[in-house]
Parts: sequence; structure tokens; C-alpha cells
Amino acid sequence: MLKNYFLVTLRNLFKNGFYSFINIAGLATGITCSILILLWVHDEVSYDRFLPKADRLYQVWANAKFDGEINSWTSVPLPTYEAMRTADSHIKRAAVTDWGGDHLLTVGENRITKRGYYTGEDFLQMFEFPLLTGQANQVMADPRSIVITEATAKALFGDEDPINKVIRVDNEHELKVTGVLRNLPSNSTFQFDFLMTWKFHEQSEEWVRRNTTNWGNYSFQVFVELDDPAHHAAVESRVKMMLQEHGEKDTKPEFFLYPMLRWRLQSSFDNGVETGGMVEYVQLFAVIAIFILVIACINFMNLATARSERRAREVGIRKSIGSRRRELVLQFIGESTFISFIAFAIAVLLAQLLLPYYNDMVEKKLTIDYLSGEFWLFSLGLILGTGLVAGSYPAFYLSSFQPVKVLKGKPTIGKGAGLPRKILVTLQFGFSILLIIGTLVIYQQIQLVRGRTLGYEQENLMSVNYTNEVKKNFRAIKLDLLASGAVEAVTKANSAITEINSNNFLGWPGKPEELRVIFTTIATEYDWTKTMGIKILEGRDFSEDFKSDTAAILINKTALQLMNLKDPIGTELDLWGGKRKLIGVVDDVLMGSPYDPVKPMFAVLDPEWTNAVTIRLKKTNDLQASINAVKAVFEKHTPAYPFEYRFADVEFQKKFTTINLTSQLASLFATLTIVITGLGLFGLAAFTAAQRTKEIGIRKVLGASVPSLVQLISRDFSILVIIAFTISSPIAWWLLTMYLERYAIRAPIDWWVFPLTGILSLIFALVIVSTQAMRAAHANPVNSLRSE
Repeated sequence: MLKNYFLVTLRNLFKNGFYSFINIAGLATGITCSILILLWVHDEVSYDRFLPKADRLYQVWANAKFDGEINSWTSVPLPTYEAMRTADSHIKRAAVTDWGGDHLLTVGENRITKRGYYTGEDFLQMFEFPLLTGQANQVMADPRSIVITEATAKALFGDEDPINKVIRVDNEHELKVTGVLRNLPSNSTFQFDFLMTWKFHEQSEEWVRRNTTNWGNYSFQVFVELDDPAHHAAVESRVKMMLQEHGEKDTKPEFFLYPMLRWRLQSSFDNGVETGGMVEYVQLFAVIAIFILVIACINFMNLATARSERRAREVGIRKSIGSRRRELVLQFIGESTFISFIAFAIAVLLAQLLLPYYNDMVEKKLTIDYLSGEFWLFSLGLILGTGLVAGSYPAFYLSSFQPVKVLKGKPTIGKGAGLPRKILVTLQFGFSILLIIGTLVIYQQIQLVRGRTLGYEQENLMSVNYTNEVKKNFRAIKLDLLASGAVEAVTKANSAITEINSNNFLGWPGKPEELRVIFTTIATEYDWTKTMGIKILEGRDFSEDFKSDTAAILINKTALQLMNLKDPIGTELDLWGGKRKLIGVVDDVLMGSPYDPVKPMFAVLDPEWTNAVTIRLKKTNDLQASINAVKAVFEKHTPAYPFEYRFADVEFQKKFTTINLTSQLASLFATLTIVITGLGLFGLAAFTAAQRTKEIGIRKVLGASVPSLVQLISRDFSILVIIAFTISSPIAWWLLTMYLERYAIRAPIDWWVFPLTGILSLIFALVIVSTQAMRAAHANPVNSLRSE
């Protein structure tokens, strides 16, 4: 029996090659899209789950009330580390880390810049990143030890054993390799090339030692491991008031423990309440994957039921010789499953070929793990599920034919399936229209935030890392850069212009006692506004002509509006327990998220608090020559460090990574959805035109024109597109309104997006249908009527 079913399936596939191609092409395209999307989804939901104790690891977060609401953040005071170790018996371990940074690693002539963390000695025992060499409880016992990844070991030592070898860090400190880690997977929150001990950080950095007992400096990360996740709530309640117990009462800060398994997907908070994050994108694209697959299945169902007349006699004969309906259902579902298998095989091949380009788009290193049992289980489920969904309705419909009517040649084949087919085509176009509208609105959102006023000049603005050698030679470097003829201005600050590294509170005359506002904090040197191209609205910038500027302060326009100062210049502001004289007001600068309003900002003159050197190049037609001139200066004064730089405009574009990804994926899959829908529509239109050949022939004999015949066939499909547009438009508006609510700066949903999408969808449908309608209308009526 199975052999017979298989032969019948093959015979039908080859006999109806055109419709088989459309079915398989549509399914293969849909499955390819689903595989690619689900690879991305799986990577996102699997973040950190490779760690054995991921369910018992937590980061210490803080909630505090300022700016009129509860704010949540991950930075905590350094004493939190020691306090957590003894705060509760259910806290098994605690670890402190910095925020990670680039360091120069030197071995002989090998010099490479790699990203590393300073960590507490229990870090590897808690997170259990796999060690190739060394024991987690021993490798960080010596303060002057360093643990490197296998890729770093290869880059520095080649094939030599790196254990007990010495690495020179930042051209100052020599650390001994005590362990080698496996390379970290891309779906790890922590991304680093090496680890150094926290004890060494304390020994080498005076500011770290100074903050060991300071509960007011929120500059560190602290993690805890619980003995059992069930104790999470109890432990959290015990540590909740720790900050207030140590004198931090102004903003009523409270600690909470945030689970590691929620870091990637659920890390967005609003007024102290978790509101989502990447999980929303994961859910969005998972739904898109399902809908694309459903659209491909709809194509199959439409074509199978529409072409039921061709198989009606087969069903009638089989029933008349004893075949039961159950056997016929199994046969047709088996056929659809076999087609699904062929489509899946093609889809896997296409997905594998497209993966390099897809990885570039999503900035990941996704692979299809053919050795994974999970993959094959998923594949089997997808094949069977697709076969069942695509073949169920045609199977039950075809098997319902009555043999007497079919064999007499009087069945009303196809008419019974007309309404379901129309519903399915409407669903296809409805989802396509929804995706098109979504793509257009997301594009508008991107253009809105990209077009915001920056408050500084991005062009020719580059930054260089602030190393110890730069610190020692900054004055000479600055003078040489200005003398090179390629540089217009140079400054240094605690952050590059595209990021915010510090926030603090500031007081002003007339400030309500209960009001707490967080200010973006810039610590800089001379020429900050000149280098960045920031406009001074009132007063002046820091100047070497005024020695008192070490106690001066600048604010931005938003801060001035908040303070409501009538005559601001000369006003004394309260900062860090002292007074600062306001000497200037600068224009608002967009340093943080482009989706949020610019926050109040102040700048102070503090050359020692520096993380980046910023250089403004002169306008030139030979940018590379200017870069080479800057490089020569740095190689002269910092020969141990490779010259590395970043341009502000490139760094700014990185802020759009997530929304760009959403836009690109939505555009790509909207296009592919339209292609799949178009394939199905083409096949259905071809069948409809063929089914109405005699009607068209009679109408032509009676004098009907070609345009009227084309209109006759196209009208039904046009009505379906209009119905789909009418249904999907309000749904799209509702969904996009909810999507845009996550952005404080958001584009309006323009009314013209909806009619434009509707018109384009209608034109698309008419073009496809008209090709088949024209073909039928131009056919010679003699050929279709000679048998009558």
C-alpha cells in the first residue's frame, strides 16, 4: 500500500510539474525563512544557558528615586562586594568586576590589544567558564596572575604551552599565565579575552583602593551565587535596605538581585518595574517565522483544493473499489508530507548557503548543528507539522467526494472550496500588508532619530584610547598634533562624545529639597567645546587664562531650563559637597540613546579623570593622509601601543544596531512573504483562468473585449486584497502604536502609509492575476469551444 501511495505521489508531482514547482518553491522559501529566523531566536533565548549554574547566578541591581520616578541600574558601590559575602547564609559566593576594557598585551615582539576584566577570585567558580588548563579555585589565587582564552594564547604564544609564561600588560605590569579558557560562545553576556584579579586592580589603581569603603560611588558590578534559586526572594529581602543602612538615604536606594537568565531578554525597566527588552523582538520574529510558514502552507491548500477536479475521478474510483475515507486522508496527508520533506531538504540547503550573508546582517555567528539531536527533532517536527497543516484541509476535502456524482461527471468540484480559498488568500495578503506597513513605519522611526540635532559636529571627529603612555605624554602629543597641520583641536574627557560614562546629582539655587535629578557628567580638559564643535550659548568655555576654572562648571541648555535661572552666569552650584561657579551654558549634545530626550548635563575641568582623547581633523580631501599624520605622532610618543582609533559618526551608527536589525529583517521577510504570496496567487490565477476557459471563449464569441475579460477574472482577487487591507490596517496601527511606545522620541504613524500600502498590494495582485487573465483572454475561442 505504501509503495502504491509513493508511486501515485511521484506520478502526480511529475504530471503536474508547474503546480508542483509552485508548491515546493513556496514551501521551501517559507521553511528557509523560518529556519533562519528560528536560528536567531534560538541564539537569543539560549544566552548564558551553557553555564552550569546559570539559574543560581544574580547581578546586584539598585533602584532609586530621582527624575520623578524609580530608576534601575547595574552599577553599585565597591563595598557591596564584601557586604554580600556575609549578608546571608544562602549566598554561596560573590564576585566583583569592572566594566571590561581594552588592554595592551605584549609577549616578545607580539603586541595585541584585547578586552579583559578585573574580577574577584570567586568569579570562575561562580560562572564556570570551561577551563582547558588550570583549576577554577586556584587560577586567580595569585594577585599577579592572568587567565587567557585559547584564541589569545594562540595569538601570543602560537603552539607553545602558555602556562607560567609572562605577559606584559599595558607596557607596565608583568602577569603570569595561570589558566587557559575555552573561547567564549557568542551567546555569552560576558565577552572577554582574558581575566585579571581584583586584588591586582586594587594594588595598581589608587582610586579603586580609595573606594573600598565608599558607599557613594556607584562604579562597580557585583554578582552573587545562591545555594538554591528558591531562596532568591528571601535573600533579596535581607539585602534590600543595605544602601540605606550605610547612609545612602537621599534617593531611598534599594538593592535587588536580578537573575542571570533574564539579563539578555528582560533587562528593560520602567519606574522600577521590568518591562521587557530583547524578548519583544524574539517574540516578534518567532511570530513572523510561524506566519511565513503558515502562508506557505496556505499556498499548498489553495492549489490542492482548487485543482481538486483533476483528482476527483481518482477519488471516485478508489472509493468504488473499496478504499475507505481514512485511507484516502492518509494518502493525501502523506503526499503533502512528502512534498514538505522535499521542500525542507531544499530549504536547509538554501539556509546553509545564505548563512554567511545572514550572519553579516544579524552580526552573529549562527550555524546549523547537524549533529544535534535537537536539530533533527525540530526537523522532523517541522516536516510533519508542515505536511499535516498543509495537507489536512485538502485531504479531508478531496476524500469527501461521493463516487456516484464524481463518476457521473456531475460533481460541483471546486465550488465548495471557494469560500475557504478566499479566506486563505485574504489572510495571506493581510499578513503581507501588515509587514509592509510595519517596515515603512520602522523606517520612518529610524529616519527620525537619525535626523535629530546632535549638538556637535561629527565630521572628521576621531577618538583614541587613553593609555598610560598617553597620560604621561599628553601635553607633548597635543602640541605635536596641532603642529602637524592635520589637526584643528585636541581634548580629553572621561567619555567619548558618543557615550555617557558618569552621572551625578547637582544642586542649584531654588531647587526644591525633595527634587533629585541625575545629570550627565563630563570631566574634561581645555578645548572640549572647540574640539567637539559644541555651540556656547552663554558665557565662555574653560580657559587656561583663568586659574579659577578648576572650581568652575558648564551646563547644557536642558539643565538651564530645569534650573530656571534668569541670569545664570556666575551662579554658584552645589556639587560633591562644594561650590562651583557657573561660567557657561552650551547647546544640548546627544551623547546617550538617540531614542531618549537629552538629559541635563554639566561639565567640570578635571584633566585627571580621562578615558578618551578626541581629535578634530581639519577638513581635507585626503583623510587618510590626516590619519597617517596623527598616527605618526602617537607612534612617536606611545611606541608600545598599536595605533587604534574610532570615528564619531561610525560609533554613533552603532546605536541603531537593534532597530536596524528589526528594519532589515522585517524588510527581508516582508519581501519573501510577498514572493510566497505571489507564487500562490500566480498558481491560483493560472488555475482560475484555465477553469473559466470555456466561459471566456463564449464571451469572446459574443463580442467581449480583452480588457473586460481581464477585469472579469481580476475582480474577485481585487476584492480579496481590499478586504485584507481593510482588516489588517487597524491591526497594524494598533500593533505599531504599542511598538513605538517603547521610544520616548518616536515618529508619528502617518496616514499616507496605509493607502500607499493598499495601492501597492492591489497593483501587485493585479499584475500577477492579469498576466494569466491576458493569456486566457487572448486564447483562440475555437480551441475551448470545439468540444461543445
